[in-house]
Amino acid sequence: MRHENLTTLCYIQREESYLMLHRIKKKDDMNQDKWLGVGGHLEKGESPEECLLREVKEETGLSLHSYRMRGIITFVSDKYPDEYMFLYTADGYEGALSECAEGELKWIPKKEIHGLPLWEGDRIFFDLLLADAPFFSLKLVYKGDDLADALLNGNPLAPLPPNAKVPSSQIARS
Repeated sequence: MRHENLTTLCYIQREESYLMLHRIKKKDDMNQDKWLGVGGHLEKGESPEECLLREVKEETGLSLHSYRMRGIITFVSDKYPDEYMFLYTADGYEGALSECAEGELKWIPKKEIHGLPLWEGDRIFFDLLLADAPFFSLKLVYKGDDLADALLNGNPLAPLPPNAKVPSSQIARS
């Protein structure tokens, strides 16, 4: 049995790129055509770390041996159930990349990620990851598929235009 509202997401790093998953294969996918990291739902009795290791192995064929929890993301939506996501990055792994049943895996240079079809809230936590922000809590509130509000460590973020980056002054508050 899986927990519908507890998930993990990991961005695996190789040099200056992250391994991204283009969600194009799964039916009835709320993430259809979006680019994401790899991860999924916690199974009954699993810790976030156990879920992370299992999901990465299932989706990529890679076994992680160096990873770090970077933050907790709370998703609130009028269209989808609330979700609580444990966000990780990883920089140590072994194994060969395998085909993923949910989409296409591809190494994307970090500087090109903002040009991909992403959820608007993902752009915020990418900026936090790239700025090497300390552990953070990010609440993202969606109306439909549009980001309506964002709070970083309980503090509202100023509305960001599409493809904008989080100002360093707001990252520093974390």
